Amino acid sequence: MQKADSAYWAKNYTLAEEYFKLAFTINTEKHLYNAACAASLANDFDVAFDWLNLAVDKGFTNIDQLQRDPDLNTLHGDKRWVPLLEKVQSKLNIIEASYDKPLQKELIQIFYDDQDIRNKFIEAERQYGYQSRVKDSLIQVMIKVDSINLVKIKNILDTKGWVGKDRVGEQASASIFLVIQHSDSKTQQHYLPMMREAVKNGNASPANLALLEDRVALAEGRKQVYGSQICYDDKGKKYYVCPIEDPDNVDKRRAEVGLGSITAYVKNWGIIWNPDDYK
Repeated sequence: MQKADSAYWAKNYTLAEEYFKLAFTINTEKHLYNAACAASLANDFDVAFDWLNLAVDKGFTNIDQLQRDPDLNTLHGDKRWVPLLEKVQSKLNIIEASYDKPLQKELIQIFYDDQDIRNKFIEAERQYGYQSRVKDSLIQVMIKVDSINLVKIKNILDTKGWVGKDRVGEQASASIFLVIQHSDSKTQQHYLPMMREAVKNGNASPANLALLEDRVALAEGRKQVYGSQICYDDKGKKYYVCPIEDPDNVDKRRAEVGLGSITAYVKNWGIIWNPDDYK
């Protein structure tokens, strides 16, 4: 799976597809959606649809992601695309019968407002570099979007609590975490106990909680636990992993909350993880 993910991020989609196939000889239940994206980008449409349908059979119901994901654009003209969407929608009609639909709609819009500006920011950094006018201007837009979203999320948290996927679905529920994660340290500290309780009750993701725990720890002058936070060295012009407590066992702690290995994670920033060198 790590090799498949690495090949995907290197845009070698054919190789990614091959590694996914090898992984599925061991376990066919993991990462089917990501594998389908790789197959789509490799123009292997038969495999892409097979994996998407299998993902849906095993519980994938994020129809918004299906429709918005550019990795799957090549599939839209295929005669199997509409039946796939109808298959997902039929499952959603059953699952969402008891959902708070207005709240779900509001949270999903917040999700995309949060992510769309960040995707533009990441693309600007790749195209123009870490320090550029384009990136700086997008930071200002991001600050405005985040402030608007935070007002909405605070109102929801203070009146309805940490809304779980059982009431609004997984994607909508995840919006709460995203906005709190991107808020100021004081806000993160205030709502961290609420998220801990939500995880205990199955209303929030342990992996997402780990990211918030790391952010709060660093803000309070402590070392992070899961290695999720990446810092930038202005002098050396490179990224590095912010201080970690007990780096030798970080992968064990990450696995306990459902996070992948730190070796694969930090590659996204061009970092080579070696605990001895890190220490």
